[in-house]
Amino acid sequence: MKAAYLEATGSPDVIRYGELPQPTPGAGEVLVRLGAAALNPIDIYIRAGTIPASLPRPFITGTDLAGTVLALGPGVQRVQVGQRVWGSNQGLLGRQGTCAEVLAIHEDWLYPIPEGVSEVSAAAVALTGITAHLGLFRCAALQPGETVFVNGGTGGVGSMVVQMSKAVGARVITTVGSPAKAEVCRGWGADLVLNYRTDDIPARIKEFTEGKGVQVWYETQREPDFLRTVELLSRRGRMIIMAGRQAQPLFPVGPFYVKDCSLFGFAMFNATPAEQQRCAEDINRWLLAGELKSCVGRTFSLAETAAAHQFLEENTLHKAGTLMGKVILVP
Repeated sequence: MKAAYLEATGSPDVIRYGELPQPTPGAGEVLVRLGAAALNPIDIYIRAGTIPASLPRPFITGTDLAGTVLALGPGVQRVQVGQRVWGSNQGLLGRQGTCAEVLAIHEDWLYPIPEGVSEVSAAAVALTGITAHLGLFRCAALQPGETVFVNGGTGGVGSMVVQMSKAVGARVITTVGSPAKAEVCRGWGADLVLNYRTDDIPARIKEFTEGKGVQVWYETQREPDFLRTVELLSRRGRMIIMAGRQAQPLFPVGPFYVKDCSLFGFAMFNATPAEQQRCAEDINRWLLAGELKSCVGRTFSLAETAAAHQFLEENTLHKAGTLMGKVILVP
């Protein structure tokens, strides 16, 4: 089979594209023919060696997938041959990634693709959708009528936060960097879309919430500014952080605790299969109802995986601003 793999970590050009042996599904595993894979920032960090990880050699890059079941390993119960499935959590904790024509995935990490939903759409909402759901509902227990703020409303996680929050009846404030991105967020139902280049964001948030602040602040920035954001939380507001491994910002302890606020930090891959299964059930329901739409920014072939990594890195680390949505890879 063809696969995009690396033998050592480094810049995008360490990625090779060529033949590797087709895997054989072990106990509880499913053999899947890839229809689409999606790249995430964690993929470039693992490839670069920024996140220390014990990797098999050769290591196939990628965390998200959608495809069709080809065969079942011993003991598989939840999926069937011929079924279309999507999933995430690959390329992590010693598991092989998803940028290959054929994959062996444990059934715990696979979910059915709803009828009428494309494989590209399913792959594009995998890691980011599960991440958004865990933060909003497992951590912050978002309720209808509450106000949510999220940075980067057209980003991978941000786009999921906007749409999921609206799906449960919350009000959403988000930021973007261009009028075109603002229109996309409004199309998803965002109640207040602010341009971080031109708007006075704290003033507009205070005005929108009538000085009461937001109930849920979903922080997607790698260097959060707690001195600013804690002031914008409501009483008993909840803040979620899921980025910034090296960040050590100042934190205003006093203003935070006197408002009875809570801070949640989490990494998606620490969630149990059962927790992620609950996320996937809601994601599938919203996909089927048209309440959740994937935002695909650019599509590459598997043979172009190195170029896809370069493109994502330019936008994630160097703020090139040329990506709106997910980077997708197809065979």
